[in-house]
Amino acid sequence: MAKSKSTLFFCQVCGYESVKWMGQCPGCKEWNTFVEEPVIKTNHGKTKALSNNEPSILEDIEINHTYKCLSGIEEFDRVMGEGVVPGSLVLIGGDPGIGKSTLLLQVCRKFSGHNDKVLYISGEESLQQIKMRADRLGEFSDTFFLMCETNLTVIEETIRKYKPKFVVIDSIQTMYHESVNSSPGSVSQVRETTGILMQIAKGLQISVFIVGHVTKEGVVAGPRVLEHMVDTVLYFEGERHASYRILRSVKNRFGSTHEIGVFQMEENGLTEVKNPSAYMLKGKPKDAAGSIVVCSMEGTRPILIEIQALVCRSFFQIPRRQATGTDYNRVNLLMAVLEKRVGIHLSDCDAYVNIVGGLKVNEPAIDLGITMAVVSSYKNRSMEDTLIVFGEIGLSGEIRPVNMAKQRVLEAKKLGFKTCVVPDACMEGLTDMKGMKIIGVKTVAEAIAII
Repeated sequence: MAKSKSTLFFCQVCGYESVKWMGQCPGCKEWNTFVEEPVIKTNHGKTKALSNNEPSILEDIEINHTYKCLSGIEEFDRVMGEGVVPGSLVLIGGDPGIGKSTLLLQVCRKFSGHNDKVLYISGEESLQQIKMRADRLGEFSDTFFLMCETNLTVIEETIRKYKPKFVVIDSIQTMYHESVNSSPGSVSQVRETTGILMQIAKGLQISVFIVGHVTKEGVVAGPRVLEHMVDTVLYFEGERHASYRILRSVKNRFGSTHEIGVFQMEENGLTEVKNPSAYMLKGKPKDAAGSIVVCSMEGTRPILIEIQALVCRSFFQIPRRQATGTDYNRVNLLMAVLEKRVGIHLSDCDAYVNIVGGLKVNEPAIDLGITMAVVSSYKNRSMEDTLIVFGEIGLSGEIRPVNMAKQRVLEAKKLGFKTCVVPDACMEGLTDMKGMKIIGVKTVAEAIAII
């Protein structure tokens, strides 16, 4: 087959291909994202299919329900969907220095302790650097192997030779394949290397973990097709100057999406936070106006978080509004509902809303908590320390139901809360909660009357 070298233009965001440079990408509508890269075009002639693969009848396919491998790190296994599936391809992204390599080293240590062969391939650090980090985490078994390599052809030969059960690639932006004439980290290289790793994972039933760099917007660098190719996409989040870290699942073919695992960074690595609700409520002020606790669902896990609001008179013609940890536009919408439906005049007030603990929550169930915190600060009246609320607010001022209401109330009861304000439509099934006072409300005005 004859091969001819040429160049194409690729969008660095979505991977859109074009024979010429364009200012705006037709695929993702981003500006100035096209880069020129050399590619190899192959003139395919008529070929004969060599595969003996035949279609199967659905009823003849057997499923092994015990096929998932548990690492022993409960928070990690929860996010993965109660274990790692053999033959899966997992992408882990996060800011530089957040702890992605440390987390994967701890996972490798657990798997190798089960006498499973693990291969850790680094394209960014030397063997000595990885050894220094591994010494802080504890002892590793003899089934854990390290390798520094960026050539995917060599990596593929090594995997087929050693036949490990788990492989870690750190990172995908440093890997390259000789058949693609472009630099590592380019759109062509990332797409080609990920495709080869996917074939290795599916063909040899090896679980492959890929580390991916993120852009300043917080998404994995490279073409968008990268997230479509893998089975699971995880993001490791957290403030660099804070000790907590959150592992969030945004795509999972084998489990629930938007599941989170909470970790704390310490000298000897990452430790699990098995009760995130109690951890997030540490240091909550008592009898403080503008502070309230709400219950949010992260996947299948209820988490209690504190919402704080500060409302004060503005000295500017246009009041200042700021939201940290939640959607800014949603806060403005809720304040408009308070002004129109309840008669609380906030048009001449500055307003600041903060989700304590650094969590980013956009679930509609925190609407009621935001409005009550704003009103509490506006009226300068504190609420009971044992009060918890949740509910979605509509534009008519009505309180709409939310899912998993019983799980939310049980989590609040476990942490000692006595009163729970919920949507009236969720009252069914909550009447038998002993030790909890359940108050159902239909409108925002009814909820504010409780203050």
